[in-house]
Amino acid sequence: MKEWKRISAVARRELRIIRNRPLYLVGSIGVITFCTIFFLTFLKGGLPHDIPIGLVDEDYSTTSRNFSQQLDATQLGKVVHYDSFAEAREDMTSGKISAVCVIPKGMNDDIQAFRQPKISFYINGLYFVSGALAWKDLLTMVNLTNGAVQRQVFRAKGYNDEQIMGMIRPIDIDTHQIGNVTTNYNYYLTGTLLPAILEMIIIIVLIYSLGTELKYGTSRHLLNKAGNSITTALTGKLTVWTLIFSAIGLILILLLYHWMHFPMAGSIFNMFIAMFLLVLASEAVAIFILEMIPVPRLALSIGALYSVLGFSLSGFTLPLEAMPPYIQGLAVAFPIRHYYLLLVQEAIFGTGFAGWWKEVACLLLFLFVPLLGLRRLKNAYINQNYPKD
Repeated sequence: MKEWKRISAVARRELRIIRNRPLYLVGSIGVITFCTIFFLTFLKGGLPHDIPIGLVDEDYSTTSRNFSQQLDATQLGKVVHYDSFAEAREDMTSGKISAVCVIPKGMNDDIQAFRQPKISFYINGLYFVSGALAWKDLLTMVNLTNGAVQRQVFRAKGYNDEQIMGMIRPIDIDTHQIGNVTTNYNYYLTGTLLPAILEMIIIIVLIYSLGTELKYGTSRHLLNKAGNSITTALTGKLTVWTLIFSAIGLILILLLYHWMHFPMAGSIFNMFIAMFLLVLASEAVAIFILEMIPVPRLALSIGALYSVLGFSLSGFTLPLEAMPPYIQGLAVAFPIRHYYLLLVQEAIFGTGFAGWWKEVACLLLFLFVPLLGLRRLKNAYINQNYPKD
C-alpha cells in the first residue's frame, strides 16, 4: 500500500510538471494532431491524379491526336502540349511536368506500312511517385494504342472480335489487389506512418521528460518522492505518459479503422492491443537510451536518429527482403517493424492471434530492455555527474 502511495505521489508530481510546461502537450498531442490532419488531408484523394505529362506531337495525324485525347482522359495523367522537345525538357527539368512523351513524325504512315514506329518516354525519376505513375499511364496507353491498331488490321482481314482478342491478348490477367483494391495511398501509407510518428513522439518526449530531471537537477527530489527507488520513480512517471500515449493511440485506431473506414479484415480490438504494445515498447526504448547515455542532449539526438531509422526499416515503404541481410537483422530492434507485421496479418489478412503472436512476443521483449541499465540511471540521478547541456 505504501508503494502505491509513492507511485501516486510521483504521478501527481508528473502531472504538475506537464501542466506547468505546455511544451509536453504541444510535443505530444499537438504534433500527432497536426500530422494526422496533414496526412489524412494530403492523401484524401487516395491516389494522385492529373499528373502533368508533356506531349510533343510531331506527327499531327488522327492516330496521334487520338492517343493524346485518350491519355488526357485517364485519371492519372493530364496532357500538356509542347511544340518542341527542348521546351518540354526544360519544364520537366524544372519540375513543372513529370514526364515527356514524344510522338515521332510519320508514326501513322509507319503503322499503315507495318513498320515499327518508336514512341519515346522521358521520365523524371527524382519524383518517384509521380514519375512511376506517369510511366504506368504512358505504358498503358501505348499498349492500348498498339492493341487498337492490331484490331483494325485483323478486322480488315475478316476476323471476328473474339478471334482478334485471342490473338492480341492470348493470356488474360486477373488481378486481385488484396487489402487495397482501389490502390489508395492513404490506406497504404497512413496506416503505418502515423503509428511510426507516434513512436517517434513517445521516444523523444519521454527522453526529454526523464532527461530534464538531470538537466534541472531535480532527479534527487524525484527519487525522494519514490522512496529512493528508481523502479517506483519510473513507474509513477510512466503511468501518466502511458495513459496519455495509449489514449492517443486508441484515438488513432478508431479514426483510421472506424471513422475513416480503412481496410480491416480482422478485429479492431486486436489493433488496440497492437497499439498499446507499441506504446509500451517505445517507452522501454526511450528509457534504455537515456540509461546508456544519461546526457539529455545526446540522448535526444540518439532517440531522434533511432526513430527516423524506424520509418525505413519497418518495411512499409521498401520491402525488408530487398535490403542487405545485415540490415534485415537490424530491423528487429525497432518496435514499429513488429507493429507493421502485426498490422498486415490482422488488418489485411485477418489471421487473428495465430498470425501475429510472434510479433506480440517481440514487442513484449522490449519491456525487459530497460532492466539492463536501471542501476546506471539511478546512479546518474543520485550523483548528477553528467553534462546537463
